[in-house]
Amino acid sequence: MGRLMTQEDITHFENLIYLPMVLTILHRDRELVDTMPFKLKRPYQQLIDDAIKCAERDLRTSRIFLRKQMYKVLQGSRDKLFTEYVFYYRGYEDHRKYLHYQMRNRTEELIRTYFEQGINENPQL
Repeated sequence: MGRLMTQEDITHFENLIYLPMVLTILHRDRELVDTMPFKLKRPYQQLIDDAIKCAERDLRTSRIFLRKQMYKVLQGSRDKLFTEYVFYYRGYEDHRKYLHYQMRNRTEELIRTYFEQGINENPQL
């Protein structure tokens, strides 16, 4: 067995970092839509709800994958610029630092992707 992680491994590890952030933001936005004085709230609510379903599905898939492989991800140190995560896999540990600015951009990108997925899976929007 090789020491290097596959791209699939990295994707699942990073899903456990990013998707909880994505879901937190989407849930907060859903609450805001509920309280804002939109004339027609349902399209916005449906868009956010569909994105939440897609993100939750992907997070569940990644959790199952990592559990089956007996992999773990833990948050390490954190400072003003970076957050470190430790990936445990195949008897190894990999320390990776993520720049907060890049994490924000990636989270925005994922939210946009989940909005698109929600529209594609629910074309009546």
